[in-house]
Amino acid sequence: MLLDKLQSQPGATRRNKRLGKGNGSGRGKTCGRGHKGQNARSGGGVRPGFEGGQMPLARRVPKRGFTNPRKVQYELLNISQIERAFSEGDALTLELLRETFHLSPRRPIKILGEGKLTKKFVVAEAHKFSKTAQQAFKKTNTPIKEILC
Repeated sequence: MLLDKLQSQPGATRRNKRLGKGNGSGRGKTCGRGHKGQNARSGGGVRPGFEGGQMPLARRVPKRGFTNPRKVQYELLNISQIERAFSEGDALTLELLRETFHLSPRRPIKILGEGKLTKKFVVAEAHKFSKTAQQAFKKTNTPIKEILC
């Protein structure tokens, strides 16, 4: 395939609508805007959410609940994922976990206890461990290190 031979699919592109090109075009004179009025003017129209003076939907719907702005969103990892990705004797550092599983550098890491852990690691670092994950690491005598956010 050559770059100078590239073409878009038939029907993928269409010409712009040519407004105001004479009465024979079907879009002459007022160009489809009607006569006068708010929408005929340049810059005319209403703001988003305006419903012609009716109480807008955003104000009619009841507001409930609360979104905590300080809620901590963790990157979650299961023991089963760790078991598959690493070999026995590895040190599970934060950098290694982020690199291996492509985790966000901004979010803290939490290890969950889903799956079975049979390998022993040098150390397991994370910001948080679930209780089942802690028990699984204790069974394999892997020391865990919780790092404060």
